[in-house]
Amino acid sequence: MSVLAIGLSHRTAGLATLERVAVPAAEVEKVLHELQQADDVSEVMLLSTCNRIEVYAVVETFHGGLSGIAEVLARQAGMEAAQLYDHFYVHYAGAAVEHVFSVASGLDSMVVGETQILGQVRSAYAVARQAGTVGSTLHELVQTTLRVGKRVHSETGLDRLGASVVSEALAAAGELVGTRALVVGAGSMGALSASQLRKAGVAEIAVVNRTAERAARLATSISEQGVAARAVPMAELAEEVGRADVVVVCTGAKTPVLDTEHVAPRTDRPVVICDLGLPRDVEPGVGDVPGVTLVDLETVRRRMAEAGTATTEKQLAKASGIVLDEVRAYLAGQRSAAVTPTVTALRKRAAEVVDAELLRLDRRLPDLDADVRDELGRTVRRVVDKLLHAPTVRVKQLAAEKADTDYANALRELFGLDPQAPTVLSSPSVASKHEQIDGERQ
Repeated sequence: MSVLAIGLSHRTAGLATLERVAVPAAEVEKVLHELQQADDVSEVMLLSTCNRIEVYAVVETFHGGLSGIAEVLARQAGMEAAQLYDHFYVHYAGAAVEHVFSVASGLDSMVVGETQILGQVRSAYAVARQAGTVGSTLHELVQTTLRVGKRVHSETGLDRLGASVVSEALAAAGELVGTRALVVGAGSMGALSASQLRKAGVAEIAVVNRTAERAARLATSISEQGVAARAVPMAELAEEVGRADVVVVCTGAKTPVLDTEHVAPRTDRPVVICDLGLPRDVEPGVGDVPGVTLVDLETVRRRMAEAGTATTEKQLAKASGIVLDEVRAYLAGQRSAAVTPTVTALRKRAAEVVDAELLRLDRRLPDLDADVRDELGRTVRRVVDKLLHAPTVRVKQLAAEKADTDYANALRELFGLDPQAPTVLSSPSVASKHEQIDGERQ
C-alpha cells in the first residue's frame, strides 16, 4: 500500500475548470465515500480550497487507484475523465509525501508562504475522519504534515511574508481605511475576511449569512475586536451591497449568491466586490455594472504573477530543504515500521522453537529437578534473545537507511516466515516540487 496524491490547482487549471471540479462542503462526505469505494483505494481525504482540489489516498496499485479516483472527480464535475487528465498532477509514494508536505508549508500556494492552508488541511482531515475514510496511514501522514508546515513557517519566516488570498484580494480593492464593508458568508473564510478587513482599518462590517445565528456570532466576534459590526438577514443583501464600499463574498455555495439584481449602478461612489468562492459566489456579469469593480480568484492570480514573489531565494531554499529532510525522515520511519511485523514474526517463531524443545526435554527427562528445568528454560531464552537482538535491531536500521533493499522479504525468505508486512514506500523525488511525478517510475 502506498500514498497517492492527485489533483489540480491554479498551476494546472483555469478558474472555470476548478469551479467544475470543486466539491461543496455539503457534498464532501458523499464524495469521500465514493472515492473510498473506488478500485484499490483503502483510505482517502479530500482537500478542496479556493485554488486547489486534491485527493490524498492510500492505494494498493498506482494505476487502479489513479483511474478510480479520476472517475469519481470527473463524475462530480460532470465531465469525462479524459478531459481532466491534462489538468491533473499525480504524485505517488515518496513523491506524494513530498507534495503533501510542500502544500502544507505554503510552498505550492498561489501566495507562497500563506498559512491558511494549514487550517484547511486540518479541516479536510477532520471531515475525512468523521466520514470514516481515514486509517492509520493517512492519520500518521497528516499529523506529520501539520508539524512540518508549522516548522517551515517558524524556522523560515515565510508565514510573516506570505499573505493570504483574502489579503491579496483586498489589496486589489485599494485603500480601505474608514470604509463600510460587507461580508457575505460566516464560515472560516468569512471570519478570515472580517479579520483582514479589520486590519485594513474599515469603520464598519455588516455580515450576511443564510443562517442568522452564524452571522450573529461572527458579528459579535468582530465587535469584540473593536470594529462596529452587525448581522443582516439574507433578504436585505441588495440593500447592504448598496451601502458598502467593499464587499467580500465567500459562502461555499454551489451557485452564485450575488447577481446583477443585487447590485445597482454606482454613479457617485464605486464599490469593489471580492469573490473568493470556488465555485464562484458572484455572477460574472456583476463586473459589468457601472461603478463596480469585480475581483475574483483569477484577478488575484494575475496580480501575483505580475508582482512576483516577496520571498527570498534563501528562504525558499531553506524551506525546501526542511521539507526534503522531513520527507526522508518520514520515509525512513515507514520503512523501519514495515520491517516490524517480520521481526515480530521471527521472534514468535524463535519462541515457538524454544517452547517445543523445552517440551521435548520434559518428555525425555521427566524426573529433572524443577529448579534445574526452570533455569534451563531461562538460559535457552536468554541465548535466543541475545542471538536475535543484534540482527533485528540492525535490520530496522538498514531498512530505514536504504530504500533499494527489501529487508523484510529477505528475513521471510531466510527463516520461512510469511507475515503480511506493508509495502515499503519509495524515496522522495529530488526534482523540483512543482514537477509532475510519473507514478510509473516507482
